[in-house]
Amino acid sequence: MQEVITFAFLGLGLGALYSLAAQGLVLIYRGSGVLNFAHGAIGMAGAYIYWSISVDHGHPFVVGLIAGVAASAVIGAATHLLVMRPLRQASPLARVVATLGILITLQSLVVLVFTTEIRFVPSTLPVDSVSIGGVKVSTDRIYLLVIAVVLAIALWALYKFTKFGVGTAAVAENQRSAATLGWSPDVIATANWALGSALAGVAAILIIPIVTLQVSVLTNMVLAALAAALIASFRSFPIALVASLVIGVAEVELTRYVQQPGLGTSVPFILIVVFMVARGQTLPMRDYFLQRLPAIGDGRVKFVYVAAAVVVGVLAVGFTPVAWQDGFTITMATALILLSLVVVTGYTGQLSLAQFALAGFGAWIAGRLVADQGWPFWAGALAGVLGTVPLGLAFVLPAVRTRGINFAVVTLGLGSTLELMLFLNSSYTGDYRGTQIDSPHLFGIDIGAISHPARYGYVTLAVLIVGCLAVANVRRGRSGRRLIAVRTNERAAAALGISVQGAKLYAFGLAAALAAAGGILLAFRNTSISYATWTSFESISAVAWAMIGGIGFIMGPIFGATLAPGGLGTVVGDRVFAGIAEYVPLITGVLLIVLVLMNQHGIAKETGNQIRWVRGKLGKSFSAIAIKPEKPVALPAEVRAKVDPRVLKVSGLTVTYGVTVAVDEVSLAVTPGKIVGLIGPNGAGKTTLIDAITGFAKVSDGTIELDTQPINKWSVIKRSRQGLSRSFQSLELFEDSTVIDNLRVASDPRDLFSYVRDLVLPTQPELPGEVVAAIKEFGLEADLQTKVEDLPYGKRRLLAIARAVATTPSVLLLDEPAAGLGDAETAELASLVRRLAADWGMAVLLVEHDMNFVMSVCDEIVVLDFGKKIAEGTPAQVRNNPAVIAAYLGETTDELIEDPTVSTPPAVTMAGTSTAKDGF
Repeated sequence: MQEVITFAFLGLGLGALYSLAAQGLVLIYRGSGVLNFAHGAIGMAGAYIYWSISVDHGHPFVVGLIAGVAASAVIGAATHLLVMRPLRQASPLARVVATLGILITLQSLVVLVFTTEIRFVPSTLPVDSVSIGGVKVSTDRIYLLVIAVVLAIALWALYKFTKFGVGTAAVAENQRSAATLGWSPDVIATANWALGSALAGVAAILIIPIVTLQVSVLTNMVLAALAAALIASFRSFPIALVASLVIGVAEVELTRYVQQPGLGTSVPFILIVVFMVARGQTLPMRDYFLQRLPAIGDGRVKFVYVAAAVVVGVLAVGFTPVAWQDGFTITMATALILLSLVVVTGYTGQLSLAQFALAGFGAWIAGRLVADQGWPFWAGALAGVLGTVPLGLAFVLPAVRTRGINFAVVTLGLGSTLELMLFLNSSYTGDYRGTQIDSPHLFGIDIGAISHPARYGYVTLAVLIVGCLAVANVRRGRSGRRLIAVRTNERAAAALGISVQGAKLYAFGLAAALAAAGGILLAFRNTSISYATWTSFESISAVAWAMIGGIGFIMGPIFGATLAPGGLGTVVGDRVFAGIAEYVPLITGVLLIVLVLMNQHGIAKETGNQIRWVRGKLGKSFSAIAIKPEKPVALPAEVRAKVDPRVLKVSGLTVTYGVTVAVDEVSLAVTPGKIVGLIGPNGAGKTTLIDAITGFAKVSDGTIELDTQPINKWSVIKRSRQGLSRSFQSLELFEDSTVIDNLRVASDPRDLFSYVRDLVLPTQPELPGEVVAAIKEFGLEADLQTKVEDLPYGKRRLLAIARAVATTPSVLLLDEPAAGLGDAETAELASLVRRLAADWGMAVLLVEHDMNFVMSVCDEIVVLDFGKKIAEGTPAQVRNNPAVIAAYLGETTDELIEDPTVSTPPAVTMAGTSTAKDGF
């Protein structure tokens, strides 16, 4: 028992250092809304500066400590000012990738300056043993624990009782509002970045006597800190402290008493997964008004280009020196791994930091089967690809309800666990020599990369082409439309009946297969496979290569893979600049930062733009290369049949957020062919009511019925598929898609088989006649091949309604469809909505602020105020209702009734002022 307690104290010391790093992550997140994956690398840079000054050059500890911590603080402040501030309106994906660029750059610089040598650093804290309750404890661990506790208390007090803490809280809540109160978001963010990064430097300097000074160990420190910060919701310093201490103790105890290699070190990653599964919601991420994801290609396959690529590939692989042949092979195999990122990140919008781990797992299955079981190469490779798919699905299951950064955190944790427990465990991977395999054969032909590099290159080229064609097919098919809908807007996708979880599972399963294929081809280039090289850092680098190449384009992975170690870029660089290979990681990091700042779409996008520009210039003289106009979409006959009649009934519906009652016991009914208006002042609960009916808000009490069937427990997807459709106040269209694709994704059949068939032969189902009728009804025929982002605002409004109508719903809920439209457009929209009820038989619930619009189209009106229903009836009855007049004018009902000058109800608006357009 004494030994257990002794090791617990050792773990408390380690956990105390994790706490310092975790507090830094919390500071940066609270101050700027950025989850900094470069946190450990920033601390690492400070630790190396400390070592150089105090250990290597013999200066006092305090001098080195101040210099190292100051260096980390400066790097942190510069990161915000030079990188994060310009990206404040970029997508969360771009901001996270930027921190990965900082990580790669710092790690590469340190390797170039200090090498990868492992250095043992003496502790400057007392290391004498003291007896506590009969248990001997090293005094340095006690000092570390005291430092962590004191800092946690100091930070808690700083952010709770000082103006700086109040300012940080204000900026975290709402940057614009904080700015109007005199708080500068940039100053607050810079200060928090500097302070948080300084804590990373302190943690790194104090931890190196325990874990040694080496690049990868310090960079990975952020993962343990991340687990603690995650448990603290990136807000609470005391919780982060306690979580860090628990992680430290668990890590040390498991390492001492459990024989499974890597289990103790994997504790933070396992904890991340468990916590995310239990929590089941996203991080409290700050949203920005304009967030643009990297551009994506259209997936069109031009077989002339494919044939040209095949010819070039065959000539390059078959008629170049051996070193070049191997460079081409590495580039093509790595491109397959990056192609998996096109699927999961480019098409689906989920940032994965585990693709090299999945590639390594596929190579491990194939390698062990070939080496130990005597399987032929082709069978082992096939088993490796198929065997990695379930692991890919297992990776995504804990994060299936998350997105963006959450997904990245989970995949990084799982990938690191796989690295520590499998790839670094020689009992599973072979002895110190690795897994020994013979030269691979295919159909009886020796294709070994050592003896026949051209043959192996041809095989790799063939697999890459098949993979590219499959991903291009997916992009053009129904499954691709679902993935892109999920990438663009998960709420809107679910509202159309698309299974968001199913799309993510499919994307990650396909990505796992592609990554495994690339990993197997990389591994079998040699007759000895070392799995220790499949590290988390390689997965991070893969994201960088994919972003540089163009993460949304089929050609992007080919461009990006040239930066891989041993790839074509290294080969060419070494021929032009001797020794450039060691600088490639640094070049990658810098390129990634510059790219995210200036053009996050990648080389492939810009190359395509240049090719189109040249074709546009030369096409006038050479018709063969001229850009052909898009063929118009052939529309089948329209059908204007009545929808299935269904009645929506809401009884006593209540929605609460904490102690706030947003909707209070509201009841209403919407019947086929009728339009019910839902009006009320801003904040009355109108949109919340629609969210509750469609499943986006949790109902606290009351029932929702569709044809007398309670649907409270139905998911958003099931409600949509059963005839309940909606539009959104903020439109929430799929901006990267065309008008026709927005309508197709709403009307596509929801069969699962398309996920498989699209890999080989994507098909375009004929548009249902009802959708064609909606296209003509809303005047969208001429805009079908226009991207949504290029549509004028009025057309975007119409498309939002047309997309909801394309699901042929029985009940249609419209949230402020006329917002921002002119008088003529509003009048036309009123006629359209009226026809949806009269001609199509839809039951329509309409939320709108334009009172003329509401009064002209609605059969009945329900009025809400502070979440309560205060009136219901025909437009004439509601217009003359004293309670409604009081709600809109901000006066009491009695005052209005007693005022002898009020003979007829005044024209009122939502803001309580009279206008010609918005009055009763």
